[in-house]
Amino acid sequence: MARKDHIDGLGAFLLLFCSTLMAINHVLIKIVNGGLHPVFQAGLRSACAVLPILAFAWFMKRRLSVSDGSLWPGILAGIFFAGEFMLLFQALDYTTVSRASIFFYSMPFWTAIAGHFLIRGERLTPVRVTGLLLAFSGVVVAFRGDGAVPAGNTLSGDLFCILAALLWSGIVILARTTRFSKSSPEMQLLYQLVVSAVLLLGIAPLFGEPVRDFDALIGVLFAIQVLVVVCIGFLTWFWVLSIYPASDMASFSFLSPVLGVLFGWLILDETLSPAILAALVLVCSGVFLVNRRVRTGLQR
Repeated sequence: MARKDHIDGLGAFLLLFCSTLMAINHVLIKIVNGGLHPVFQAGLRSACAVLPILAFAWFMKRRLSVSDGSLWPGILAGIFFAGEFMLLFQALDYTTVSRASIFFYSMPFWTAIAGHFLIRGERLTPVRVTGLLLAFSGVVVAFRGDGAVPAGNTLSGDLFCILAALLWSGIVILARTTRFSKSSPEMQLLYQLVVSAVLLLGIAPLFGEPVRDFDALIGVLFAIQVLVVVCIGFLTWFWVLSIYPASDMASFSFLSPVLGVLFGWLILDETLSPAILAALVLVCSGVFLVNRRVRTGLQR
Protein backbone atom coordinates (compact mmCIF):
# COMPACT_ATOMS: atom_id res chain seq x y z
CA MET A 1 0.00 0.00 0.00
CA ALA A 2 1.27 3.50 -0.89
CA ARG A 3 2.28 5.90 1.89
CA LYS A 4 -0.37 8.41 3.00
CA ASP A 5 0.01 11.95 4.28
CA HIS A 6 -2.78 11.78 6.88
CA ILE A 7 -4.72 9.33 9.04
CA ASP A 8 -7.80 8.00 7.23
CA GLY A 9 -10.63 5.83 8.56
CA LEU A 10 -8.67 2.58 8.33
CA GLY A 11 -5.65 4.12 10.01
CA ALA A 12 -7.80 5.54 12.82
CA PHE A 13 -9.44 2.16 13.45
CA LEU A 14 -6.11 0.30 13.52
CA LEU A 15 -4.52 2.89 15.78
CA LEU A 16 -7.45 2.69 18.20
CA PHE A 17 -7.05 -1.11 18.16
CA CYS A 18 -3.31 -0.81 18.89
CA SER A 19 -3.89 1.77 21.61
CA THR A 20 -6.41 -0.52 23.32
CA LEU A 21 -4.07 -3.52 23.16
CA MET A 22 -1.13 -1.51 24.46
CA ALA A 23 -3.23 -0.15 27.33
CA ILE A 24 -4.52 -3.52 28.50
CA ASN A 25 -1.02 -4.95 28.06
CA HIS A 26 0.09 -3.06 31.17
CA VAL A 27 -2.58 -4.85 33.20
CA LEU A 28 -1.43 -8.21 31.83
CA ILE A 29 2.21 -7.46 32.60
CA LYS A 30 1.45 -6.44 36.18
CA ILE A 31 -0.58 -9.59 36.85
CA VAL A 32 1.96 -11.91 35.21
CA ASN A 33 4.73 -10.23 37.25
CA GLY A 34 3.22 -12.12 40.17
CA GLY A 35 4.25 -15.40 38.56
CA LEU A 36 7.38 -14.48 36.59
CA HIS A 37 10.17 -12.01 37.32
CA PRO A 38 9.69 -8.92 35.09
CA VAL A 39 12.99 -9.24 33.21
CA PHE A 40 12.53 -12.98 32.67
CA GLN A 41 8.92 -12.42 31.60
CA ALA A 42 9.97 -9.81 29.03
CA GLY A 43 12.67 -12.05 27.56
CA LEU A 44 10.48 -15.16 27.53
CA ARG A 45 7.68 -13.23 25.83
CA SER A 46 10.03 -12.18 23.04
CA ALA A 47 11.40 -15.71 22.64
CA CYS A 48 7.94 -17.30 22.50
CA ALA A 49 6.71 -14.80 19.89
CA VAL A 50 9.51 -15.55 17.38
CA LEU A 51 8.05 -18.80 16.03
CA PRO A 52 4.48 -17.49 15.45
CA ILE A 53 5.87 -14.44 13.64
CA LEU A 54 8.09 -16.66 11.45
CA ALA A 55 5.12 -18.91 10.66
CA PHE A 56 2.95 -15.91 9.75
CA ALA A 57 5.69 -14.43 7.54
CA TRP A 58 6.14 -17.78 5.75
CA PHE A 59 2.40 -18.21 5.24
CA MET A 60 2.01 -14.65 3.88
CA LYS A 61 5.19 -14.97 1.78
CA ARG A 62 6.79 -11.92 3.41
CA ARG A 63 10.39 -11.05 2.60
CA LEU A 64 12.74 -11.73 5.51
CA SER A 65 16.26 -10.54 4.79
CA VAL A 66 19.23 -9.05 6.63
CA SER A 67 21.08 -8.19 3.39
CA ASP A 68 19.04 -5.08 2.55
CA GLY A 69 21.09 -2.76 4.75
CA SER A 70 18.76 -3.16 7.73
CA LEU A 71 21.00 -5.40 9.87
CA TRP A 72 22.74 -2.82 12.05
CA PRO A 73 19.76 -0.50 12.57
CA GLY A 74 17.71 -3.65 13.18
CA ILE A 75 20.09 -4.80 15.90
CA LEU A 76 20.03 -1.31 17.43
CA ALA A 77 16.22 -1.39 17.39
CA GLY A 78 16.41 -4.75 19.17
CA ILE A 79 18.67 -3.28 21.86
CA PHE A 80 16.25 -0.36 22.31
CA PHE A 81 13.36 -2.86 22.47
CA ALA A 82 15.12 -4.92 25.14
CA GLY A 83 15.84 -1.85 27.25
CA GLU A 84 12.32 -0.51 26.80
CA PHE A 85 10.61 -3.62 28.09
CA MET A 86 13.17 -4.41 30.78
CA LEU A 87 12.40 -0.98 32.24
CA LEU A 88 8.63 -1.11 31.69
CA PHE A 89 8.13 -4.60 33.14
CA GLN A 90 10.16 -3.69 36.24
CA ALA A 91 8.32 -0.38 36.59
CA LEU A 92 5.04 -2.27 36.91
CA ASP A 93 6.48 -4.02 39.97
CA TYR A 94 6.81 -0.62 41.64
CA THR A 95 3.92 1.49 40.47
CA THR A 96 0.28 1.30 39.40
CA VAL A 97 -0.95 0.66 35.86
CA SER A 98 -2.41 4.18 35.80
CA ARG A 99 0.87 5.89 36.60
CA ALA A 100 2.89 3.60 34.34
CA SER A 101 0.53 4.25 31.43
CA ILE A 102 0.74 8.01 31.79
CA PHE A 103 4.53 8.17 31.96
CA PHE A 104 5.22 5.46 29.37
CA TYR A 105 2.89 7.08 26.86
CA SER A 106 4.82 10.32 26.96
CA MET A 107 6.47 8.59 23.95
CA PRO A 108 4.36 10.45 21.35
CA PHE A 109 5.56 13.79 22.70
CA TRP A 110 9.23 12.83 22.20
CA THR A 111 8.50 11.25 18.81
CA ALA A 112 6.68 14.30 17.48
CA ILE A 113 9.50 16.59 18.57
CA ALA A 114 12.17 14.34 17.06
CA GLY A 115 10.14 13.89 13.88
CA HIS A 116 10.01 17.67 13.44
CA PHE A 117 13.81 17.73 13.10
CA LEU A 118 14.57 14.31 11.60
CA ILE A 119 11.67 13.29 9.34
CA ARG A 120 10.86 15.19 6.16
CA GLY A 121 7.27 16.37 5.90
CA GLU A 122 6.47 15.97 9.60
CA ARG A 123 7.06 19.50 10.82
CA LEU A 124 4.99 20.73 13.74
CA THR A 125 2.68 23.58 12.81
CA PRO A 126 1.21 25.84 15.52
CA VAL A 127 -2.10 23.99 15.29
CA ARG A 128 -0.43 20.59 15.66
CA VAL A 129 1.69 21.81 18.57
CA THR A 130 -1.49 23.00 20.25
CA GLY A 131 -3.02 19.58 19.66
CA LEU A 132 -0.05 17.77 21.16
CA LEU A 133 -0.03 20.09 24.17
CA LEU A 134 -3.75 19.53 24.72
CA ALA A 135 -3.32 15.78 24.52
CA PHE A 136 -0.32 15.86 26.82
CA SER A 137 -2.27 18.05 29.25
CA GLY A 138 -4.98 15.40 29.19
CA VAL A 139 -2.66 12.68 30.40
CA VAL A 140 -1.25 15.01 33.06
CA VAL A 141 -4.80 15.69 34.30
CA ALA A 142 -5.43 11.95 34.44
CA PHE A 143 -2.21 11.52 36.41
CA ARG A 144 -2.51 14.43 38.83
CA GLY A 145 -6.26 14.32 39.31
CA ASP A 146 -6.04 13.08 42.91
CA GLY A 147 -3.12 15.32 43.82
CA ALA A 148 -1.11 12.39 45.17
CA VAL A 149 2.66 12.79 45.55
CA PRO A 150 4.69 9.68 44.68
CA ALA A 151 7.33 8.35 47.04
CA GLY A 152 9.78 5.46 47.43
CA ASN A 153 9.77 2.78 44.76
CA THR A 154 6.93 4.52 42.93
CA LEU A 155 9.36 7.24 41.87
CA SER A 156 11.72 4.59 40.50
CA GLY A 157 8.83 3.07 38.54
CA ASP A 158 7.92 6.48 37.11
CA LEU A 159 11.50 7.12 36.02
CA PHE A 160 11.76 3.66 34.44
CA CYS A 161 8.60 4.39 32.42
CA ILE A 162 9.95 7.70 31.11
CA LEU A 163 13.23 6.07 30.07
CA ALA A 164 11.28 3.25 28.40
CA ALA A 165 9.25 5.85 26.51
CA LEU A 166 12.43 7.46 25.18
CA LEU A 167 13.69 4.08 23.95
CA TRP A 168 10.33 3.38 22.27
CA SER A 169 10.56 6.77 20.55
CA GLY A 170 14.03 5.81 19.34
CA ILE A 171 12.60 2.69 17.64
CA VAL A 172 9.95 4.78 15.87
CA ILE A 173 12.58 7.22 14.58
CA LEU A 174 14.83 4.34 13.43
CA ALA A 175 11.89 2.87 11.53
CA ARG A 176 11.43 6.12 9.64
CA THR A 177 14.99 7.40 9.09
CA THR A 178 17.22 4.36 8.44
CA ARG A 179 17.40 1.26 6.25
CA PHE A 180 15.41 -0.44 8.99
CA SER A 181 12.39 0.98 7.14
CA LYS A 182 13.24 -1.21 4.12
CA SER A 183 12.39 -4.34 6.08
CA SER A 184 8.89 -5.77 6.14
CA PRO A 185 6.90 -5.24 9.37
CA GLU A 186 7.50 -8.91 10.19
CA MET A 187 11.27 -8.54 9.79
CA GLN A 188 11.29 -5.37 11.88
CA LEU A 189 9.54 -7.19 14.68
CA LEU A 190 11.79 -10.25 14.38
CA TYR A 191 14.90 -8.08 14.79
CA GLN A 192 13.49 -6.77 18.05
CA LEU A 193 12.21 -10.09 19.34
CA VAL A 194 15.38 -12.08 18.64
CA VAL A 195 17.80 -9.47 20.00
CA SER A 196 15.69 -8.75 23.08
CA ALA A 197 15.15 -12.46 23.81
CA VAL A 198 18.90 -13.11 23.77
CA LEU A 199 19.74 -10.06 25.88
CA LEU A 200 16.93 -10.30 28.43
CA LEU A 201 17.07 -14.06 29.00
CA GLY A 202 20.84 -13.74 29.29
CA ILE A 203 20.71 -11.15 32.06
CA ALA A 204 17.51 -12.36 33.79
CA PRO A 205 19.39 -14.56 36.33
CA LEU A 206 21.18 -11.43 37.57
CA PHE A 207 17.85 -10.03 38.83
CA GLY A 208 16.81 -13.00 40.99
CA GLU A 209 14.70 -16.12 40.66
CA PRO A 210 12.94 -16.13 37.26
CA VAL A 211 9.78 -17.93 38.50
CA ARG A 212 7.76 -16.53 41.39
CA ASP A 213 4.29 -18.07 41.77
CA PHE A 214 3.35 -19.48 38.37
CA ASP A 215 -0.12 -21.02 37.89
CA ALA A 216 -2.62 -21.73 35.09
CA LEU A 217 -4.06 -18.19 35.07
CA ILE A 218 -0.59 -16.68 34.76
CA GLY A 219 0.08 -19.07 31.87
CA VAL A 220 -3.09 -18.06 30.01
CA LEU A 221 -2.43 -14.34 30.47
CA PHE A 222 1.16 -14.79 29.33
CA ALA A 223 -0.05 -16.62 26.20
CA ILE A 224 -2.42 -13.72 25.45
CA GLN A 225 0.53 -11.36 25.67
CA VAL A 226 2.54 -13.43 23.20
CA LEU A 227 -0.17 -14.18 20.62
CA VAL A 228 -2.41 -11.11 20.79
CA VAL A 229 -0.30 -8.21 22.05
CA VAL A 230 3.02 -9.06 20.38
CA CYS A 231 2.09 -11.14 17.33
CA ILE A 232 -1.04 -9.21 16.33
CA GLY A 233 -0.70 -5.83 18.02
CA PHE A 234 2.96 -5.12 17.31
CA LEU A 235 2.72 -6.34 13.71
CA THR A 236 -0.25 -4.02 13.17
CA TRP A 237 1.66 -1.11 14.73
CA PHE A 238 4.67 -1.54 12.44
CA TRP A 239 2.46 -1.91 9.36
CA VAL A 240 0.61 1.30 10.21
CA LEU A 241 3.95 3.03 10.90
CA SER A 242 5.10 2.12 7.38
CA ILE A 243 2.02 3.78 5.83
CA TYR A 244 1.02 6.80 7.93
CA PRO A 245 2.90 9.89 9.28
CA ALA A 246 4.65 9.16 12.59
CA SER A 247 3.55 12.40 14.26
CA ASP A 248 -0.12 11.73 13.46
CA MET A 249 0.24 8.21 14.84
CA ALA A 250 1.84 9.67 17.95
CA SER A 251 -1.24 11.76 18.65
CA PHE A 252 -3.43 8.64 18.66
CA SER A 253 -1.10 6.96 21.13
CA PHE A 254 -2.19 9.53 23.69
CA LEU A 255 -5.39 7.49 23.95
CA SER A 256 -3.49 4.62 25.53
CA PRO A 257 -2.81 6.23 28.95
CA VAL A 258 -6.47 7.10 29.34
CA LEU A 259 -7.47 3.56 28.38
CA GLY A 260 -4.77 2.24 30.70
CA VAL A 261 -6.26 4.15 33.63
CA LEU A 262 -9.71 2.80 32.75
CA PHE A 263 -8.48 -0.80 32.53
CA GLY A 264 -6.56 -0.38 35.78
CA TRP A 265 -9.83 0.69 37.41
CA LEU A 266 -11.97 -2.02 35.82
CA ILE A 267 -9.58 -4.95 36.31
CA LEU A 268 -7.30 -4.00 39.21
CA ASP A 269 -9.67 -1.71 41.14
CA GLU A 270 -7.36 1.30 40.85
CA THR A 271 -8.80 4.75 41.54
CA LEU A 272 -10.95 6.35 38.84
CA SER A 273 -11.57 10.05 39.44
CA PRO A 274 -13.71 12.64 37.61
CA ALA A 275 -10.43 14.00 36.23
CA ILE A 276 -10.42 11.07 33.79
CA LEU A 277 -13.42 12.58 31.98
CA ALA A 278 -11.61 15.91 31.63
CA ALA A 279 -8.55 14.04 30.38
CA LEU A 280 -10.61 12.25 27.73
CA VAL A 281 -11.93 15.59 26.44
CA LEU A 282 -8.43 17.06 26.26
CA VAL A 283 -6.99 14.00 24.55
CA CYS A 284 -9.76 13.79 21.95
CA SER A 285 -9.45 17.53 21.23
CA GLY A 286 -5.70 17.15 20.80
CA VAL A 287 -6.11 14.23 18.40
CA PHE A 288 -8.54 16.27 16.30
CA LEU A 289 -6.18 19.25 16.06
CA VAL A 290 -3.10 17.20 15.23
CA ASN A 291 -4.94 15.47 12.39
CA ARG A 292 -6.76 18.54 11.12
CA ARG A 293 -5.90 19.54 7.56
CA VAL A 294 -6.41 23.04 6.25
CA ARG A 295 -8.54 23.06 3.12
CA THR A 296 -7.94 25.45 0.20
CA GLY A 297 -10.31 26.65 -2.50
CA LEU A 298 -8.88 24.04 -4.89
CA GLN A 299 -10.00 21.20 -2.65
CA ARG A 300 -13.46 19.68 -2.41
